[in-house]
Amino acid sequence: MSEYIRYWLIAANLIAFVLMILDKKFAESGARRISERTLLGWALLGGAPGTFLASRLSRHKTRKQPFAARMTAILIFEIVLLALWSSGLLLPLATSALARIAPPA
Repeated sequence: MSEYIRYWLIAANLIAFVLMILDKKFAESGARRISERTLLGWALLGGAPGTFLASRLSRHKTRKQPFAARMTAILIFEIVLLALWSSGLLLPLATSALARIAPPA
């Protein structure tokens, strides 16, 4: 896995984790909240493990549907994607899929 991707994933997970913890604190104090769109957006950008971990540790948004289901689905998708990438299968699968949908040159 590329070193830049590792750095990105670390940063995205830290940001997602902090945003979830901050949203919990904002909810407790009655302050303006962080939107679910922002939280799920960071999960989609690679921060799903951080979002998931923060929700479990702080007991925040664990029962709120459809947020919890979407967060779990994004987490599963990212785990599968990382497994395919680390095993070297992602590039051949992506190349094959693109060759099927791209028009011949």
